[in-house]
Amino acid sequence: MQNTLLLGSEGIKKTILHGGTGDIPKFITGAKVTFHFRTQLCDDDRTVIDDSKVVGTPMEIVIGNMFKLDIWETLLSSMRIGEVAEFWCDTMHTGIYPIVSKSMRRIAEGKDPVDWHIHTCGMANMFAYHSLGYDDLDELMKEPKPLYFVLELLKVQQPSEYNRESWALSDEERLKAVPVLHGQGNKLYKQGHYQEATQKYKEAIICIKNVQTKEKAWEVPWMKLEKMANTLTLNYCQCLLRMEEFYEVIEHTSDIVNQHPGVVKAFYLRGKAHMEVWNEAEARQDFSKVLDLDPGMKKAIKRELAVLNMRMEEKKAQFHSGNPLSSQSAPSPPSLPQVTVQCSSHSGK
Repeated sequence: MQNTLLLGSEGIKKTILHGGTGDIPKFITGAKVTFHFRTQLCDDDRTVIDDSKVVGTPMEIVIGNMFKLDIWETLLSSMRIGEVAEFWCDTMHTGIYPIVSKSMRRIAEGKDPVDWHIHTCGMANMFAYHSLGYDDLDELMKEPKPLYFVLELLKVQQPSEYNRESWALSDEERLKAVPVLHGQGNKLYKQGHYQEATQKYKEAIICIKNVQTKEKAWEVPWMKLEKMANTLTLNYCQCLLRMEEFYEVIEHTSDIVNQHPGVVKAFYLRGKAHMEVWNEAEARQDFSKVLDLDPGMKKAIKRELAVLNMRMEEKKAQFHSGNPLSSQSAPSPPSLPQVTVQCSSHSGK
């Protein structure tokens, strides 16, 4: 094994475990790097915190794309293809690791890496909620420690050699992609392809949220992005209504009205969702709020209330006949949704 100090980098020691081949690749801005990693504590047992090979999927990052753990770019840029190296990193480089690890674990579990209904960055969120949801990461967050990173460099692709997904775009490219994705979502919605439309809206929202995390909450640039995200989320929820995902609509719209109590369409969609799951009082309350905020919605609300009255009469008739409505009429609440976004009636905006 070859022990070296990584040149020009304080607090890092490198040990080459297996030599790679060829020259060190060009790690230019926009290059996509694919690698396996194992993270270990510096204890007697070398306790493993994360291991991409156990998950079964290698890690991918894009150089210059503001990956939170930017030290990994430095480590990888010293490696050849096929090389396996162990890096000891002091706490100056590892303090942010628990937050990065949480995101990677959520992805591996099939969840979204970000809780979109929490309108703060990862660091602020950690202080607000006191837990990352994993005991070992909470411990590391309270008391940062040096870590070992064992990296295996698999592949380096230059920007022209791969099709970049939204996560691999620069902030400028993400903002340019948003109206394109929005338009594609609207077109799919009009064609009745609701599931496909939700994917376009979701991707656009993720683009916005990635940019938004770099702005200061509630200041003008952040609020402009928030308004864009809310518009898309309202369209997303309109699709969910068509797909009869009523409880998810209630959750997403509640996130919006809690943060932005003047968004009329969020109350309107939540009222419709409540109506579908027989929450009469909640539906009436939301429809009443819509009229308070926008009296011009009187005709639409009158129509919705007529439907609500009819549904409640139907429910009473079924109950008295001894044949209550089946549970299919009111779907049970889902487990934690994979995306928590925000909503309104679909205007195609």
